[in-house]
Amino acid sequence: MFSADYNPGCATLAELIAMSRPAQFLQLRSIHIGSRLTGNYLSRIKGRGMEFNESRVYQPGDDVRNIDWRVTARTGVAYTKMFREERERPVFISVDGRSAMRFATQGRFKSVIAAELAALLAWTATQQGDRVGGEIFSDTENREFRPRRGKENVLHMLQAFSQNPNLTPMVPGSLQPAFGRLHRLVHPGSLVCVISDFHGLDEGAQKEMVNVSRHSEVLLLHVYDCLEASLPQAGRYRLSLGSRSFDINTADRAYRSAYHRQFRRRVDTLQRMCRKGRMKKITCRTDESPVAILRDAVGKQHRYFRKAG
Repeated sequence: MFSADYNPGCATLAELIAMSRPAQFLQLRSIHIGSRLTGNYLSRIKGRGMEFNESRVYQPGDDVRNIDWRVTARTGVAYTKMFREERERPVFISVDGRSAMRFATQGRFKSVIAAELAALLAWTATQQGDRVGGEIFSDTENREFRPRRGKENVLHMLQAFSQNPNLTPMVPGSLQPAFGRLHRLVHPGSLVCVISDFHGLDEGAQKEMVNVSRHSEVLLLHVYDCLEASLPQAGRYRLSLGSRSFDINTADRAYRSAYHRQFRRRVDTLQRMCRKGRMKKITCRTDESPVAILRDAVGKQHRYFRKAG
């Protein structure tokens, strides 16, 4: 794994605020909602709510205020309107801010891509009327934001996502502590979005994330750089690590192959965890546009979250 100090690029607060515009073309609506709160998500339970479902013949005991006078006048038989309850789910966005995220050989740093993805999701949820919360966790600490409605709360979150502490680069450890904390923070019925390179996805971390998925809907956003997937063609290359620099030699074909297999194992582990926890996953390279990636995955012309089975 290669990492670098955050220096050549950053996600400014102005850029993250500007993400509110493309967010208008995204949606995070789901068919299955576990929350019991009222809001903008449709359940399959029929009752009094905000969304009209159908009209049926009036039955004794029905609320006369819900009589469908147009159908009644047309048919000569009393009909009453039926509604689907609208339900709300908090949206919780967890951003990996570890030092290893401040790296890229193409495009923008993983930390920048993660911040832009988080901003798009936060604005989308806010524009849908959801309560939005989240956290950003680093090598040494984390900062949490309780789910709340309104732009002011989103701005506080984006301010944190745009700030990158000058941490000493290190090989990332297990994600288990971060995911265990996430399990305790998130309320049942939430939509949980985790943005990370998923280094340190060991068995303990997988178990914690599957626990989260048992009471919430989970969307994983995997951010990576091309160099993490495969080494370049045979030759000598210089990489920087903070104030230090070093050379790597990729002439050994067996070494390049082993390096690629290591990346594939991490991707396969992530995919198996998704299947086990029935989670959704989106992949975004550092040289790709977060706006384009989310537009293709959760654009308004798509229904990204579908009925299981």
